[in-house]
Amino acid sequence: MRKIILITGGQRSGKSQYAERLALSLSPNPVYVATAHVWDDEFRQRVLKHQERRGSEWDNIEEEKYLSRHDLTGRVAVIDCITLWCTNFFFDQPTHKADAPTSADVDKALEALKAEFDRFTAQDATFIFVTNEIGSGGVSDNAVQRRFTDLQGWMNQYVAQHADEVILMVSGIPVKIK
Repeated sequence: MRKIILITGGQRSGKSQYAERLALSLSPNPVYVATAHVWDDEFRQRVLKHQERRGSEWDNIEEEKYLSRHDLTGRVAVIDCITLWCTNFFFDQPTHKADAPTSADVDKALEALKAEFDRFTAQDATFIFVTNEIGSGGVSDNAVQRRFTDLQGWMNQYVAQHADEVILMVSGIPVKIK
């Protein structure tokens, strides 16, 4: 039976670890779908820590954009994370390369993300999406950051609307929202 669970919260709120524990409680052999593009050595170290934390019972997939390429029928999968997945679509917009992204760029990225989400989650699987609440603070004075925050917030809303459950992580404590 298809199920979508969204786990959201701030940085270091325990989202990924909670998602991993939940997946292991639902399946002895879950799938971890990493959406990260490794930008630098510091981020590479974060990725390695995440990989070390998971055991051999995990099947790992690294996919920056096109999640629907992977058949997860009948599986339980953690997709970590929507924020990095959005980043990969956001920075792929043509005008962004020359200047700050426009509203049209954000709209194109959001449209592509929604379509890919719909294709991916059409499978009969349990999807546990991890995301960040990056718009909870003040408004940035950086135009690129403001546009990305818009994209991220709208995509989080889209996933939450389609989710069967939404969990907000606060200081390592899961709070059921939906």
